[in-house]
Amino acid sequence: MANLKLSTQFTDKFLSDSLINTQLTNASKAKETLLSKTGKGNEYLGWIKLPSSISSSELTKIREAAEIIQSHSQFLVVVGIGGSYLGARAVIEALSSPFQNLEVPKKGVRILYAGHHLDSDYHAQLLAFLETKDFSVNVISKSGTTTEPAIAFRLLLSLLERKYGKDGVKNRVFSTTDESKGALKKLSDDYHFPTFTIPDDVGGRYSVLTPVGLLPIAAAGFSVNKFVEGAKNMEDELSKDSLPKDNLACVYASYRNALYSLGKKTEVMVSYSPALAYFIEWWKQLYGESEGKNKKGIFPAGVLFTTDLHSMGQYLQDGERNLFETVIQIETPKYDLYMTGKTEDLDGLNYLAGKKLSEVSDQAVLGTLIAHSDGEVPCLQIKIPKLSEEILGELMYFYEFACGISGYMLGVNPFDQPGVEDYKNNMFALLGKKGYEARRKEILDSFTN
Repeated sequence: MANLKLSTQFTDKFLSDSLINTQLTNASKAKETLLSKTGKGNEYLGWIKLPSSISSSELTKIREAAEIIQSHSQFLVVVGIGGSYLGARAVIEALSSPFQNLEVPKKGVRILYAGHHLDSDYHAQLLAFLETKDFSVNVISKSGTTTEPAIAFRLLLSLLERKYGKDGVKNRVFSTTDESKGALKKLSDDYHFPTFTIPDDVGGRYSVLTPVGLLPIAAAGFSVNKFVEGAKNMEDELSKDSLPKDNLACVYASYRNALYSLGKKTEVMVSYSPALAYFIEWWKQLYGESEGKNKKGIFPAGVLFTTDLHSMGQYLQDGERNLFETVIQIETPKYDLYMTGKTEDLDGLNYLAGKKLSEVSDQAVLGTLIAHSDGEVPCLQIKIPKLSEEILGELMYFYEFACGISGYMLGVNPFDQPGVEDYKNNMFALLGKKGYEARRKEILDSFTN
């Protein structure tokens, strides 16, 4: 039984029963298309059965690699961009102390990230920091030629070779790449790096339950077994034969597409916990890259409340009414604090004496939901009992499954990303890469005309 709960209490008044019923029917058809693998992009649906198909031997291999990293490294640099690092980072940040970099680690290694942008200052400072540290690298790329991670890995490999020698890097670089082909696979074979496989039928943004996500999560000291088990629970829940109104993914996809049909073109993901900041980033990529096609799609945005109520709050309360919110609410914090009373009530907070800080937060959530709903912003709620490996496994699989349904309802292929190639082609042309001469001429001519 899944731990997630979906509440539509602050959305129902905006939608007619007939509209929701129509969308639920569409969601049911989309779910069938997804599970029968008869829709667009069906060659990339390997993620659907990933939780139930991961073997115990593969999980053991991942844990053993994590233990090797932990045995000789203070830091693991995860080299990847988009889905090659966001899923792992979402889980690691959600489960880690916000002050982890100031503390002596009790388990796992510190995770650093590279290759997710092209900023020279960041990478120069990273290399300078690592100069005196023991570190390993997990380079993640299907091809090994994606520009951002390829550049970062070349820089890091040079540093590793200088510090440890070519033989010494063999147990400090772990490649996650194609099973049999590509530049990274060839380099890994030449260097004899331990290698993990990205399945051919799993796209990057759906890959957190492959070694792409699992190895960094394990190296950070968290249980990949529990994470996978949570995802399996959700796989079982969402795949079973049930009415669409009883399927969480169908309900969520139905409501967001119903709101989209009424002109709500932006979905704002809201968390009241900063621990979920990178979960929001992962979700933004998942939905933006899956649905933003053919001049269609709900724009995924994200905020952290109550912080952003003091910056974006005015717009959300009183700006354009072209948006809706989805609030992820953690029902039980890891720790709690009690408010105390003071003899001199100078700050006027004695009325909170004896209350838990989580109670104050809960009322902030409810007060904001009421205010925004009254301000004509529909608000969905996803409630989870706590933050743990198991719950995060459920949550991430839920969003993947719902994304597939929602994309098919929208009429797009949720599993490709043709628009991503446009900037790359222009960049390659401007940098003078062989084979892009004609495009380079077109660009330069456009600036001179």
